[in-house]
Parts: sequence; structure tokens; C-alpha cells
Amino acid sequence: MKPTFFENTSHRPWPLPKSPWIMKQQWRDLLFLHWPVDASEIRSLIPDGLELDLFDGKAWLGVVPFNMRGVTARGCPAPKSLCDFPEINLRTYVTKDGKPGVWFFSLDVSSPLAVWAARTLFHLPYFKAEVSCSCEEGIVSYDHRRGALKFKANYRPLDLFTAEPDSFEHWSTSRYCLYCQGKKGQLYRGNIHHGPWPLQRAELTFEENTFLDGFPVGEMHPSVLFSKALDVVVFPMEKA
Repeated sequence: MKPTFFENTSHRPWPLPKSPWIMKQQWRDLLFLHWPVDASEIRSLIPDGLELDLFDGKAWLGVVPFNMRGVTARGCPAPKSLCDFPEINLRTYVTKDGKPGVWFFSLDVSSPLAVWAARTLFHLPYFKAEVSCSCEEGIVSYDHRRGALKFKANYRPLDLFTAEPDSFEHWSTSRYCLYCQGKKGQLYRGNIHHGPWPLQRAELTFEENTFLDGFPVGEMHPSVLFSKALDVVVFPMEKA
């Protein structure tokens, strides 16, 4: 069955790919957090074929914790024991050929199968970590640990929020592709599609956060955004 959000594509910055989508998933209890960083500090970590996408003259690092639900290939069942798991990623923003997207430094999950599949099929830097996410009385408790990297926080949604077209919030969330690099250096673009983001402002309390250790970042951006649920489809990787 074709997802209902294909009926509305006017929010997309470029048309849908001509190839059929191959995977579906749902992102739940997602949080957007951002820190500024001088572009020169991370330029060497980005392949030469990509351009850093800047806002207010700065590069930005995003930490995005959430729950993955129903991650499966098109037409396949999605047993919870294999297809539901928490994820947290560290990202920045890049662009190529007029298509702004996301570059991932790491994506941490509790599922070893997801790590294998993402690294093998999508050239993405997934890592096995201890990750848990629960929600009780509207408060999301997120706990991550991979070696010295730790992220432990509680957050809850507040009022509904609409990102204005020229705002930082729109710039950082309206991304309809990711970029990655294969073992031989080839750049790939992975297109995705979903409806407009249902965003809310959020309240956040850190218990521990070493996720950005090693990056000379500034103060966290004051805009903390939450999204309860978003259905997503994934298209085949294409050479960029």
C-alpha cells in the first residue's frame, strides 16, 4: 500500500526519485539538539566532493536521539524484536548539486543486525551501543553509552511549533537525503521521503552528555525540538 503522505509532496525541495522506495520505518519521540562549530574544525572530516552547509556562517553538529519502529524492507513483516530499537546519531549538514542533506559521523543502536545491515547495504557508520529509550507520563528518558561516549537525558514536548522557511529550525530539519562514502571513496546519496515535520518545542534535562567530546563546540542552540512520530520511506542509494 502506498503511504498516504505521498499525496502531498509540495513541501519537498526537489521531486521524488523515479525509482520505487525500498524500506519503511517510523521515527518516534525524536529530539533535535544542535551546537555550532567552526567549519574549519570539521572540514577535514567531510569528503572533498561535499560542501559543508552553513547557517549564520557556522557549521552545526546535531545530536538526535529517537526510537526506530518497524524498520523493514518494502513488503516484508516487521517483528518488534528485530525491527524496533532506539537510535542516537551525531550529524552535520552538507550539500551537493543543490541538494542539502545530512552527513553522519556516527549512528548508535542497540541492534547488531541493524549495524551489519546499515554498514553493508548503506555505507553508514553504525555502531553497537547500549541504548535505551522509554516514555512515561509524557516524559522521554534516554540513556546511551558506547565506551566514553554517554548521553543521558530526560525530555518532554511542549507547545506545537511551525518552523518558518528562513529559520534555523527549518534549515536543520528539512533534509530529504543523506550522503555517505563507500569503502573505495565513492560518494552516495540516499533519498528519503516523509510528510512535513510535526514539531513541538521541548524541555530538556541532561544527566550526562559526553557525546560531543573532541569537538570544540559553542553553546547549545536554544531551540530544542521534539517530534512524536514520523513515517518515513527510504529509496535506493545512488551515486552522487
